[in-house]
Amino acid sequence: MSRHILLTEDDRLAGELFEEVLKDQGYQVERVETGEAALDRLKASRFDLLLVDVQLPGKNGLEVTREAKALRPEVPIVVMTAFASMETAIEAIREGAFDYASKPMNLDELKHVVSRALAQGSPEPKESEQQHPAESLGTIIGNSPAMVDVYKTVARVAQTKSTVLVLGESGTGKELVARAIHQHSPRARRAFMAIDCGALPESLLESELFGYVRGAFTGAILDRKGLFEEADGATCFLDEIGDISATVQAKLLRALQEGEVRRIGSQKWVKVDVRIIAATNKDIAALVRAGTFREDLYYRLNVVSVQLPPLRDRADDIPALAHHFLRRYSSESGKPITGFSDEAIRVLRAYHWPGNIRELENAIERAVTLSSHRVLTVDDLPLEVVRRPVPDAEQVASALTVMFAGAPTLEEVKKRYISHVVHNNRGNLSRAAVILDVDRRSLYRMMDRYNIEPPRRSS
Repeated sequence: MSRHILLTEDDRLAGELFEEVLKDQGYQVERVETGEAALDRLKASRFDLLLVDVQLPGKNGLEVTREAKALRPEVPIVVMTAFASMETAIEAIREGAFDYASKPMNLDELKHVVSRALAQGSPEPKESEQQHPAESLGTIIGNSPAMVDVYKTVARVAQTKSTVLVLGESGTGKELVARAIHQHSPRARRAFMAIDCGALPESLLESELFGYVRGAFTGAILDRKGLFEEADGATCFLDEIGDISATVQAKLLRALQEGEVRRIGSQKWVKVDVRIIAATNKDIAALVRAGTFREDLYYRLNVVSVQLPPLRDRADDIPALAHHFLRRYSSESGKPITGFSDEAIRVLRAYHWPGNIRELENAIERAVTLSSHRVLTVDDLPLEVVRRPVPDAEQVASALTVMFAGAPTLEEVKKRYISHVVHNNRGNLSRAAVILDVDRRSLYRMMDRYNIEPPRRSS
């Protein structure tokens, strides 16, 4: 029996495309353009899935999600938006959405999301998931598919007690994610306590985490609680967890397994209730294989993992991040700088950002500090950002020889060139779109037109 889908999309072109694709998959699709119409149809007929856009005239998609769950709690809901953010992801899932998707979606992604929602159904939202409004989440900004996955994971894990391991290169915003999880958890009214494990020697880190009793060592003139006791009932963020010693690993494992700690020099175990969020920029699985990190501790920490993408893999998010930092530093400096030139944005998107968001922030702060213009230009950007690596001459010659072999037609040359760029960037479509000077939506259309499949990207 064909599954019945209610599609709520006010963009007529997008709605017609989604409807056509889903019908080709064998689904019955009914399309409406307002939230009110969607709720009326849910009252009048039975549907197996509701697809709803956030930006709608009248009731928005989040309001529709909330009312639809009250009206038809058994119907899974997928919320779609062209303006993805942590706040809307968290709110959508709290209102009962099964999934949250960023537009533009390629057609395979649309099919996958719909198939998964219909196969698994929609879990009932817990009462506790509706108690706290979304809060400001600092500089967690981005609309790229990788960031949408981060938003969804944070939204789902925040209300649990599970230990979370945040992975990502230096400068990708791991502490911001940890704070977001805490802010949207039942512990939000309690402290968020952070410590950089890589910045302290073993003896000092051990005393900071677990505390000590008077006389435990020279200088221990008073009893002192450690971070775990101070964070009882709250959240503890352990940054650079991959740098801790074997001794600290053993004590941390006991704290996670048994929920108890012992101060240095004491024989007494103290019960603690602490939610642990750990982070590292190292390949911690490789450390386990090398024998420098305990496997049992790794599994205790890695209950839920959040993988933050490097900035070079989310070039579409760079303009929004750059404008965010521009507003901050122009306000702090009192300079009336209003934006970037088009060329400056192109340069920012094309740079590989080895220091990730932290490097981007520093570059914008420097540009604002030194600029005397109302609009930042390429001349205001750091020299290392403006310089682009020059392709190897032999690589270019080889690529051109293959591309133009056999006197192909202009259409075939276009296809080969687009395929070359996509594959040369290992399937990073954001990066490929920058090189081709098109937006991601246009790149998807070109790939569909020329039947170009991106290579599988390693996880």
